[in-house]
Amino acid sequence: MPFVSIAPDIEEHRAHLLGVGYRMTGSLADAEDAVQEAWLRLNRLSEVERASIRDQRAWLTTVVGRLCLDRLRSAGVRRETYIGPWLPEPLISGTSEDDPLALLVRDEELRMAAMVVLERLTPPQRVAFVLHDALSLPFEEVAAALGCSPATARQHATRARRAVLEARPAPRAEVAEQQRLIKAVTHALSAGDAQALVELLHPDVVMVNDSGGMAPAARREVHGAEKVARLLIGLTRRYGVDELLRDWTPVLVNGEQGYRHGGHSGIPESVTVYSLREGRIAAIYGVLSPAKLARAFYGAR
Repeated sequence: MPFVSIAPDIEEHRAHLLGVGYRMTGSLADAEDAVQEAWLRLNRLSEVERASIRDQRAWLTTVVGRLCLDRLRSAGVRRETYIGPWLPEPLISGTSEDDPLALLVRDEELRMAAMVVLERLTPPQRVAFVLHDALSLPFEEVAAALGCSPATARQHATRARRAVLEARPAPRAEVAEQQRLIKAVTHALSAGDAQALVELLHPDVVMVNDSGGMAPAARREVHGAEKVARLLIGLTRRYGVDELLRDWTPVLVNGEQGYRHGGHSGIPESVTVYSLREGRIAAIYGVLSPAKLARAFYGAR
């Protein structure tokens, strides 16, 4: 959907609404479309109808929530035939204050590990959790987005809260700690040192690759330090360590230190980010699906 000119008083809510849409759908493209449609609906209201809106930001947030609920339900059908694990679209941002994504990904709950937890919720639970627990919207407005009663909306939020608390990942690590571990992993891979790699990984580490069947990648999650280490060492042997480590560009992925691989010599393009716990790598998230990498490599769609 092409972007159209929006009145300045509406534009001020753009970053907030994009964050809402992305947390609900895991797709910045879907978030942008939902925000655009919400703005268009607001602009189509009569002056009397617009004057009756007490809180424009809350009204737009509710509309975005309703639109995202529809997208989540459609996505659920598509993902039944999706090949391999599904990960959110990675948000690649710079460190400049002028970078719009740099502001967006400051939100602790937009990091990849936290987004993966939201994927375990049903669409109504996810919308209710984001609108109420994250944004503090009253259940009356959450119910309006879900098309249900406030009591039902409360039930969705309660179940979502319980599921999120049970699976919540460790807090975002300091940037220096993230960089230290990435550097250590690079050295271990360069040396082919599987044992050094195992020691950098949490015993319960999980490696998740999302290729959508469009690039060579593990189609199931890999669990455990030794299995993940063997897979990583195997990749260096398959492609050659120099080739594999060439074009590793450090980038911020959903606000955390990761890297982008440009792809060459049969190695697919990818964006990878780690989640840390207790000073070790607890999860490795690799996005290889071309449909999710267009923005990361070539800018806005």
